[in-house]
Amino acid sequence: MSEHAHSHKHGHSHAHGVSPDADRRWLRAALILLTAYLAVEVVIGVVAQSLALISDAAHMLTDAVSIVLALIAMRLAARPARGGYTYGLKRAEILSAQANGITLLLLSVWLAYEAVERLISPPKVTGGLVLITALAGIVVNLICTWLLSRANRSSLNIEGAYQHILTDLFGFVATAVAGLIVLTTGYERADAIASLVVVALMLRAGTGLVRESGRIFMEAAPAGIDPDALGDHLVAADEVDEVHDLHIWQITSGQPALSAHILVAPGGDCHKVRRSLQELLSGEYGITHATLQVDHVGEQGADQLLTLSPRPGPGSDPEQQAGHCEDAHGPVHRQGPHRH
Repeated sequence: MSEHAHSHKHGHSHAHGVSPDADRRWLRAALILLTAYLAVEVVIGVVAQSLALISDAAHMLTDAVSIVLALIAMRLAARPARGGYTYGLKRAEILSAQANGITLLLLSVWLAYEAVERLISPPKVTGGLVLITALAGIVVNLICTWLLSRANRSSLNIEGAYQHILTDLFGFVATAVAGLIVLTTGYERADAIASLVVVALMLRAGTGLVRESGRIFMEAAPAGIDPDALGDHLVAADEVDEVHDLHIWQITSGQPALSAHILVAPGGDCHKVRRSLQELLSGEYGITHATLQVDHVGEQGADQLLTLSPRPGPGSDPEQQAGHCEDAHGPVHRQGPHRH
């Protein structure tokens, strides 16, 4: 039995990410187009005294910055793991996504303040210039949105840049409507109202990015995977008696990882169990980076391996359920009804 004592096996897939060079090409093309139009829009926004145009220009600036951050993060993430960074710098992409989200939230606060001021005291707005510039902005953002949609949006980093540009596209639509209203009716508060529409879109996109990147930094399980249900699925496998110390997290977006301690019934084949569980994780959950420690129930070697404690009664303290180690992490999964 001792050959199973430290069966730390890894089911790793190193085919993470898809054609990063192609992603960079799409991002660079969008960056060039955005930067060129940004300079034009700032000038026209000042001349037309349109907060909606200026807010769109400010948002386009964050679009450009988000793409620059995405490109830098992609280059850092491509570096091989070495030294103290055993996963490499893959989380740089999540830092970029979080920075994009925070930027959207901060910018929305400033624009909301400016829009409220203009609702109270609306300046003279040149509706014709606003309408023409917004229509041109819609075309530019449609092209940029298409360019980024060609990249790998499963990356939260690229998704962050995409959300920036998509929000800007909706903002230009609102600005075009405001310009048309000002031009045809003279109702100048429409410009500030359009800015508030942009603010609402920025808040929605920014909150989503901060929430998703925060989940990854806090080592939460990937969205759509219930750790309790997964643990019950593992313990239901043949010859598996208990699963504990189950951890599921994401190294970066689209790269889930898992580790767990598996206790196998006496006489069971540890290696066979490990292989079958890794196939289950890969095939049904898409988790190819799995580290499973597999031991026999009650097995003790020279190193005093972890052992299965007596099964607790129905009213026992959950913290006492895991006598197999001093610091149990998470619930213990056993066959049959049990508490999570």
